Amino acid sequence: MVSRLAVKGGDAVRTRPWPVWPQPAPGVPGAVADVLASGRWSISGPYRGTDSYERRFARAFAAYNGVAHCVPAASGTASLMLALEACGVGAGDEVIVPGLSWVASGSTILGVNAVPVFCDVDPETLCLDPAAVEAQITERTRAIVVVHLYSALADMDALTGIAERYGLPLIEDCAQAHGATYRGVRVGALATAGTFSMQHSKVLTSGEGGAVITRDADFARRVEHLRADGRCLTDAPPAPGAMELVETGELMGNNRCISEFQAAILTEQLTALDAQNERRRANAALLDERLAGLGLRPQSTSAGTTSRTYYTYAVRLPDGQFEDTPISAVTEALSAELGFPALPCYAPIPANRLYAPHTRRRYTLGLDHEERIDPKRFALPVCEEAARRTVTLHHTALLGDAEDMEDIAAAFGKVLRHGAELAPGAGPAHGAGPAHLADPAHVADPAL
Repeated sequence: MVSRLAVKGGDAVRTRPWPVWPQPAPGVPGAVADVLASGRWSISGPYRGTDSYERRFARAFAAYNGVAHCVPAASGTASLMLALEACGVGAGDEVIVPGLSWVASGSTILGVNAVPVFCDVDPETLCLDPAAVEAQITERTRAIVVVHLYSALADMDALTGIAERYGLPLIEDCAQAHGATYRGVRVGALATAGTFSMQHSKVLTSGEGGAVITRDADFARRVEHLRADGRCLTDAPPAPGAMELVETGELMGNNRCISEFQAAILTEQLTALDAQNERRRANAALLDERLAGLGLRPQSTSAGTTSRTYYTYAVRLPDGQFEDTPISAVTEALSAELGFPALPCYAPIPANRLYAPHTRRRYTLGLDHEERIDPKRFALPVCEEAARRTVTLHHTALLGDAEDMEDIAAAFGKVLRHGAELAPGAGPAHGAGPAHLADPAHVADPAL
């Protein structure tokens, strides 16, 4: 039975446990205890005579990214919506966004009553294709959102040029790229604004959370008002016991604030980010070499990239293999060999079952709007091909050692050798399946 695939009843390549995620930085327990005893669990709580953790994290994250301003928020979704509204995006405006991403890349645009215009991606980086973007610009286009996907950075030279040529704001969605650099500059600092998610699966996490960064003081002030019911933080500390948020009447907002517990965790987790990213990069380089030797094609990144962040390791199946086998059968077989979920890449957003505007009455804003947001109107052949041929592994696997990378390569090699067992009609799978896997923090990936 050893020679058979584990999903068909053979012995698995690996039975040892994998690293777990999240991994708390040393200072996290003390910081959380500090908040617990402080009498201030959010920025809307009374001022206690010391800087809130929200302010501390905002300063630290802005400095880390080389910008002047950071506004923490409740989630990556909230951060994207705040950035869109701060750019002036609203009802009926078109926003260009890649068709290959987590569903929130589209739903956040719908959430500000705008119209997502899905573009195809570069087949090697899986990030927004600049030529496709320029072809979609119309008089209704109000902004461009670029997603740095999995471990790749988009072509920011070309996209920045397009945005400047048409006078459009460019928002970087950095939910999967904390710490990556493009021509030596941190992502998020390359455009009008950068948005981040700190959800459970992210390389910088507090369970949930997000942030918007920018170099523009006026933009940051708009985001502050939008995320705190139209209030912003005072310039000078108030008297102890007073409210630190002031009602300016400048701009109506909503409550999308992060808690002090989350901000405290993020302040400490940030101190560990670079070392964790470097470990992932080193292991990804080993895996690239081993998998390329098997004929697989690891995801590449744009030419301007100076350092990558591996939120997800993505690799394309060899040409000519598994052409008639569903990608789900391949990933189930890999998962059974590893005891760790291997997953297909995201479905193109217009084809994602979670992207269904017709199920939300709030989007029934008239026949014209409903036709414009109908996902069926988009053809995205590169996204569709990527979804058929790309396997992904969560970054938890890259926090191990060289032996762990050898196990991953061995699992791919075994599945490639026994691919005929996965062909349609080859017989039912049995043995270890997804229900028996270690949890890598992203089986159902709420990426924002």
